[in-house]
Amino acid sequence: MLSRVAESLYWIGRYLERAESTARLLDVNYYAILEGAGLVTEQWPPLLGITGSENNFKSRHAKADAKSVPFWLAFDLYNPSSIRSCISMARENARSLRDRISTEMWESVNRAYLELCFNTDMVLQNDALHEYCTKVREVSHLFHGIALSTLQRDQGWQFLRIGQMIERADNQLRLLQVRYRKSKADGADFAEALENHRWMAVLKSASAYESYRKLHHTRLAPRSIAEYLLLEPSFPRSVLYSITGMRDALKKLPGSSGVLREADWLVARLEYARIEDILDDEKPSLERLMESIGVAGRMVNETYFSPR
Repeated sequence: MLSRVAESLYWIGRYLERAESTARLLDVNYYAILEGAGLVTEQWPPLLGITGSENNFKSRHAKADAKSVPFWLAFDLYNPSSIRSCISMARENARSLRDRISTEMWESVNRAYLELCFNTDMVLQNDALHEYCTKVREVSHLFHGIALSTLQRDQGWQFLRIGQMIERADNQLRLLQVRYRKSKADGADFAEALENHRWMAVLKSASAYESYRKLHHTRLAPRSIAEYLLLEPSFPRSVLYSITGMRDALKKLPGSSGVLREADWLVARLEYARIEDILDDEKPSLERLMESIGVAGRMVNETYFSPR
């Protein structure tokens, strides 16, 4: 397979997963503030840390509030990770692959581009952020569902899968890094009701609330939630599941020995880790896990897209 084709499929997977994750964060945060009945105040700035765009945001906005943060994360083209930017780039990559992907895949992403990337000025003014974010999530689900049903299981499928899984694992770790560190800093004096409210939002941001509740029937406990989102092998958005999916896709590609070794090592560390190892002993820490996923992503790029 041409490296150009492989790279385009890889980035379609990443861009659509990033758009979906950002949409879920915005939507959950919006409703968390409403449900907090005025008790929850500092909910918008943490989203910048979770999405890794805090420095770029500060270079263009003086204040992080209910107008600037949603605009930055959803619509601002100066933010390469905004929903609008991600869908635009996913569509551009798909356009170059018209002969490599199914017609239905192209139509779904092109329709999303036309519906979600134009005339966005009135979304916030009309208080329609929830409807917008719902459409973004549905676009991602539809595209990947169509790919699951129509795309041949060749190397192209593996690259699409690798991009999606790397992005999902990275997003999950960023979410935990910001939210768990914040919870730990607040300490035991933080009101239990607000702590419960915050961690319910974390689970919903990962589409994990219902599945978590099937296993855990007691009150929401930060460590238990962190363990579920990090190490639960049966939950499709956990870090372990995502990295395992990436590793399994790499096994089916030629010339993957270097990056596969990194992926195998990362999967092994998570499979045999306890939550205390990660959160207390930091062996490995959340930051180290993020670095390892970043290394795997760079190795994929160097191996397949920019070979020396």
